[in-house]
Amino acid sequence: MRIGIISDTHGLLRPEALAALQGCERIIHAGDIGKPQVLDALRALAPLEVIRGNVDSGDWAAAIPEHLDLQIGGLRIYVTHDVKTIGIDPIAEQVDVVIAGHSHQPKIEQVNGVLYLNPGSAGRRRFTLPISLALLDIEDGQPRAQLVTLG
Repeated sequence: MRIGIISDTHGLLRPEALAALQGCERIIHAGDIGKPQVLDALRALAPLEVIRGNVDSGDWAAAIPEHLDLQIGGLRIYVTHDVKTIGIDPIAEQVDVVIAGHSHQPKIEQVNGVLYLNPGSAGRRRFTLPISLALLDIEDGQPRAQLVTLG
């Protein structure tokens, strides 16, 4: 199973991001969506899970949760916008994968058996950080992540 992970679009959904997400069985947006049209375009590609980030306000964002606790492919995946405010202990809660955005810094890190994945920002460039998203493959209950640089 392949899951597309995107974050920090800030209202801009690049054609390169849509192309990179083609063929994903699911998509997770880790917040700072920016505009509801971003969600509409992602839903046209695959079933979408989404959380609200710190820039997501207004009526369109009110019903979007701040965190998600998902079971996908035999794994427990916890999604939050800012890993610094996670609010749970992933090890004690037996979380397999933590997905977070916010920092715009793409990163894949294994810590105490938990895979931490930040897809980076797929929206407007911030400072000199790359524009990116991530792909999470789950095979035989094992997660494998890769970063995809856009543009």
